[in-house]
Amino acid sequence: MTPLPGRRDPAAASTAARLHPITVVRLAGDAVEIRWSEAARGLALAVFRGDSPASIETAAPLARTAGSCRAAVSGLAPDTPHFFKLVAPDGSAVIVGERRPLVEGCPNLRDLGGYETVEGRHVRWGLVYRSSNLSRLTEKGIGQIQRLGIQRIYDFRTSAEALKLPSRFPASPAAATVALPIQHGEFEPTSVFDRIKRGDFDWISEEFMLQGYIESIERFPQVWQRLFHDLLEPGNRPLLFHCTGGKDRTGVAAALILLALGVPVATVVADYGLSDGYNAEVRQAIYDHLTPFGVDVARVAPYFTAPESRLRSLLTYLRDRYGTANDYLVRRAGVSRETIAGLREALLE
Repeated sequence: MTPLPGRRDPAAASTAARLHPITVVRLAGDAVEIRWSEAARGLALAVFRGDSPASIETAAPLARTAGSCRAAVSGLAPDTPHFFKLVAPDGSAVIVGERRPLVEGCPNLRDLGGYETVEGRHVRWGLVYRSSNLSRLTEKGIGQIQRLGIQRIYDFRTSAEALKLPSRFPASPAAATVALPIQHGEFEPTSVFDRIKRGDFDWISEEFMLQGYIESIERFPQVWQRLFHDLLEPGNRPLLFHCTGGKDRTGVAAALILLALGVPVATVVADYGLSDGYNAEVRQAIYDHLTPFGVDVARVAPYFTAPESRLRSLLTYLRDRYGTANDYLVRRAGVSRETIAGLREALLE
């Protein structure tokens, strides 16, 4: 599991530096373990919990630690988001959340919070989420995702994709869905399985997939202008964006946002790579479905995976053509530098 940088108060720089990296590991439906750096072993900490970073109650700690670098917390509500505040005796504190809150039927949903920027600031937890499509949410999953407080959903799928797999997120004035379709040439994703079953999959290659990423930034700059503009509006947050698998179009969106906030490339690439692990069960089910048709799953794997090398290739393209992700956003997508600066103030601490 990739370490999750924790959220810290401005006055807590020394404590935060000692605790990093921090991870929250789900042990069971009602239990997690919070782990931090060996460099902070022996630091006495009080552990508090809340449904959001802003609602953490500090009247009575769930746990106290001393001489350790981990804390297990059990008896948690299984259907509720969990954010934890680790408080040292001097009052300095770090807040950390779960990278992947439990949402039944949407395994690739995750929080972009906690990542550290090159300037030592951190992305705020609980404000920006990325995910796969919401068509397979169970009744339990619907309740779980609603508890995240999502205000706006941005769907990068084509109209045909959305029609074939309609979202199960309940429509309401408080959680509007905005369609921002991105399409790779004339390729229609809904035809993929029928084509593969017929043996028509020679077109699937790493080059084909990378070209789709490049097209997403070159052919659809208006998508990124709208997403960044809307993300700046406080009333649209928490905000969630998704495509079908939550790895390609969604991966490009997450990378552009994190890079604009100043998150290092290595961290952005690592976040992108999490999709392969989170989608593992879904991907295996797809392979099991295709194998009886005589499909060599290794040949079609590029379509169903998200190797980190693919995003690195896109970032190389951006660098060679535009300079930086911010230069692309400003010069090609029409996102103002004022908007980017505003997002840093709103989404970083």
